[in-house]
Amino acid sequence: MTALRQAPPQSRLCGYPELLRTRLRILLPGRSGRPEAALLLRNGHLLTLSSILTASLGAVFWLFATSWYSTRDVGLAYAVISAATLLAGLGQLNLADVLIRFLPAAGPHARRLVLRCYAAAVLASVLAGVLFLVLVPRLIPSLSYLRDWAPAAAFLAGTAGYALFVVQDGALTGLRRPGWVLAENGLFAVVKTLLMVACGLLALSAGILLSWIGALAVSLAVTTAYLLGRALPQHQRRRPADPAPDGLLRYAAADYVGFLFRLAAYNLVPLLVLDYLGPEQNAYFSLSWVIAYTLFLAAYNMGSSLIVEAARAPEKLAEHARTVLRHSGLLIAAGAAVLIVLAPRLLSLFGPGYAAEGTTTVRLLALAALPNLVLDVAVDVARARRRLGWAVGLQAALCALVLGLGMTLMPHLGLTGIALAWLLAETALALPLLLTLPRWLPQRRPS
Repeated sequence: MTALRQAPPQSRLCGYPELLRTRLRILLPGRSGRPEAALLLRNGHLLTLSSILTASLGAVFWLFATSWYSTRDVGLAYAVISAATLLAGLGQLNLADVLIRFLPAAGPHARRLVLRCYAAAVLASVLAGVLFLVLVPRLIPSLSYLRDWAPAAAFLAGTAGYALFVVQDGALTGLRRPGWVLAENGLFAVVKTLLMVACGLLALSAGILLSWIGALAVSLAVTTAYLLGRALPQHQRRRPADPAPDGLLRYAAADYVGFLFRLAAYNLVPLLVLDYLGPEQNAYFSLSWVIAYTLFLAAYNMGSSLIVEAARAPEKLAEHARTVLRHSGLLIAAGAAVLIVLAPRLLSLFGPGYAAEGTTTVRLLALAALPNLVLDVAVDVARARRRLGWAVGLQAALCALVLGLGMTLMPHLGLTGIALAWLLAETALALPLLLTLPRWLPQRRPS
């Protein structure tokens, strides 16, 4: 943000060629009469910082986990957490993105909208968790121990809690409170790590899962108190009453279908690795994914900020989307370069086996984050314009390509195969989108 404040005044650009002046205006939106673009990037940066903080502290959490628990235990615990987050994603019904899209204009109806989303997310996620526990011996035999009453209760609590956690992030983003998203995720990561230390010192066999669930409870309690006690009342006082949006239920249902495809691509992969390659390889993949996924989250967070601003100023959608592509492209490219260089050192913190097995995986996933940005922006533009058939189609294609290529390549190439599947799938979708960019994201003509 410092660069935005120090942008040269317009008068100093008069001697430059027109092309250079145009490029500088694009790169320095905050000083060229476009404060909304600066707000878009600021909120996106805070959301991205939240992801980086979560990933960094999450790495510390897994560092302690790998120190106190065997590779097999780590692989099984990560599979359980992946299952819980997958079911929570199913159960939250994509209401986080619905809140991002509609809460900015909800006015005095905001509190009711949020509470209804809370109730729906808890009910649906618990039902999904119960169904999973019934089917788990057939789906993933190595997780059959979850059917005992104590692990089952903890699993259902974690699933419902994570669904609420995701919905809360959507509500805070829709209210333009990205700083609290940062605080919420930071609190979750810190408490999770502290509990991991306590569980490790006490030699609790289920310490990884207990730490994760306990941190969810603390974070939910603090953030819900702020959201319901301060953020929503302030928003309702400041925002005038808008008419109820047309087609909200249709939008939510169609958007949920696309979300399910994306969720399956992200969360089924660790389960496939567990089934194909075993718990130890899943541990190596899991830590690699945790590290590289930060770059994917950067694109998602910028997209969330884009949708919030599009809800307030739809006419600026194409302009903001191009800003996100340029700005985030540079950031993600720099982040990918850092991960490619530092991957062996980062993974070696968890043990020599992680560095030996996961370095290539991290590097390929980091490269995949670049085409993923193009795909994410295309999906977010389609969602903002309510062209949900296009958004669903892109996410369905990603899911089919990742899972299909992964199951084809993994038996021959191991973890490298699943990472290569991500890179090939993202690139296959991003290239056509780049070639047709002027059609789905037309440049606004200067007046």
